[in-house]
Amino acid sequence: MYLLPAAAAVAALMLTGCVDNSASAPGSGSAAAPEDAVVQKDSAIAAALPEKIKSAGVLNVGMANNYPPNEFKDANGQPAGWSVDLTNALGQVLGLKVNFDIGTFDNILPAIKAGKDDMGMSSFTDTVEREKQVDFVNYYSAGIQWASPAGKTVDPNNACGLKVAVQATTYEDTHEVPAKSKACTDAGKPAITVFKYDAQDQATNALVVGQVDAMSADSPVTLYAISQTKKKLQTAGDAFEVAPYGMPVAKDSAFKPVLQKALQSLIDDGSYARILAKWGVESGGVKTATINVAAKG
Repeated sequence: MYLLPAAAAVAALMLTGCVDNSASAPGSGSAAAPEDAVVQKDSAIAAALPEKIKSAGVLNVGMANNYPPNEFKDANGQPAGWSVDLTNALGQVLGLKVNFDIGTFDNILPAIKAGKDDMGMSSFTDTVEREKQVDFVNYYSAGIQWASPAGKTVDPNNACGLKVAVQATTYEDTHEVPAKSKACTDAGKPAITVFKYDAQDQATNALVVGQVDAMSADSPVTLYAISQTKKKLQTAGDAFEVAPYGMPVAKDSAFKPVLQKALQSLIDDGSYARILAKWGVESGGVKTATINVAAKG
């Protein structure tokens, strides 16, 4: 998320039945699919864990589980999604039990900086601004993808005067759509009206029922939302502004290189690719686990 749940329109909270994110989309799976392979512990990598994490035997992971298919709640209210599967696999490599510390997106970085959580896994876009607070182990590349009602043409680069839904405090809310709106007003055209929602499901529902003209979200999120709305939505234009997702850890943490090696081991043995393929998001997969890509790019 290029994300903080802010006050959303009350009407959105009343919407029901438009999107079902408790079920798996075609080509995806649930968090506990029986075909999931168990990843073996890598003793050499685990031996390098900081003593605090090693002795606890637990990996505390900050997460906001409201951004399907990356991270969300399954039908039983448990964390699900491809980033949940990836985190569990990382825990297996490190020989640690994974504890998902579920909360609001805006509380994750403070929890990491305070030592409450060891890392975050919540579709964080690695940005130079965020790198001033934490370090990132980069694990995926995602673009921005707009959606519109099926049969309605919407151009993200010519959306002046339209109503656009976003999840509050995502990059789409704080940067992308406001920049497009400013370009409109600078040109003497009507501004874009931004509708902010606490959760992505609410933003998607608003589009399905016609409260807004379009929505903007990270590419895997938009494509999943489209697949879950039974052809009621379509992509609006191509994905753009491709940027890295990163797992935030404390600045200059000794855990950073260990996490990087654990991720690389999953990439090398094929586990990473299998997890992405299970959820249909392999197009954004990476071949190398990197650190702080934004500052280097």
